[in-house]
Amino acid sequence: MFKATPNPPETDDVSPYETPDSKKLNEAAERALDYYLKPSAHKPPRKPSTIYTVAPDINIEELLANACESFASAKVIASDCAGFLEGPQRNTILGVAQLIMFGELAVNRALDSLELKADPAL
Repeated sequence: MFKATPNPPETDDVSPYETPDSKKLNEAAERALDYYLKPSAHKPPRKPSTIYTVAPDINIEELLANACESFASAKVIASDCAGFLEGPQRNTILGVAQLIMFGELAVNRALDSLELKADPAL
């Protein structure tokens, strides 16, 4: 039996730098790949938006109380949305509501701890 192709097929030993034009083309390709695959080297550092900045002099207790109220609102919203859903979507939203509840519990615990430290009579 005769094979039409050699085993393994013969390959040309051609360097990508055979001519000056091919070297320029390879350098251009490297620059393009670096631009897209390493964007942080070419872009200025990202400056975060200050539209929702929390003032640095706000009391921690006020921040925790606000976070607790936000968690409570989010939990109610998630629970209400779960009432309109069925099946896996309902379970997903109920899981989100439970995660919100855990965050609310953690914030409440931190708030209680601050109140206990502030009131030495207890």
